Amino acid sequence: MENNQNLLTFGELYQTYKERFLRLAISYVKEESIAEDFVTDSFVSYWENRHKLPEGANIPAYILVSLKNECLTYLNRLRKEQEIVDHLRSQQEWELDFQISSLEACNPQEIFSEEVQQLVNKAIESLPTKTKEVFLLSRMEYLTNREISERLGVSIKAVEFHITKALKVMRIALKDYLPAFFYLFLN
Repeated sequence: MENNQNLLTFGELYQTYKERFLRLAISYVKEESIAEDFVTDSFVSYWENRHKLPEGANIPAYILVSLKNECLTYLNRLRKEQEIVDHLRSQQEWELDFQISSLEACNPQEIFSEEVQQLVNKAIESLPTKTKEVFLLSRMEYLTNREISERLGVSIKAVEFHITKALKVMRIALKDYLPAFFYLFLN
């Protein structure tokens, strides 16, 4: 009998406050289906925890606190997602600005100049023997990492290591001519 009375009271409570709580939730989360879920979850939370509440507890206030917390969690998650999107957009804008300024500053005469060729040759000559050999096979003979690995009898990881090492040296040597040079010759 007590369970039936509890259900009846719960039903009355639900009918009395559901629409008010729903309007409140919609005013914050702006999506009716999400707001409905939060209102339902808040009522369910009350029902599951009703035995833990002190005698005479303000039940609508308890449900409203639960609803408030649902909305806050949702809005904080949205804000965090928006911060990530804004950061990514900012990063993309920075990269685009960099690409535009690099392209505007690109002088094809400089890229093909004897000075640049000398810098490239000097950088290649400064490489350790194995690194130089791997780099030349990769960038001048256009062999794949696997082909280089098989030809030299080293692991693919070793090939990757030497190419990375060579590219670091080249980046430093050609920093004034980047990125156009890398797009044309090193990638």
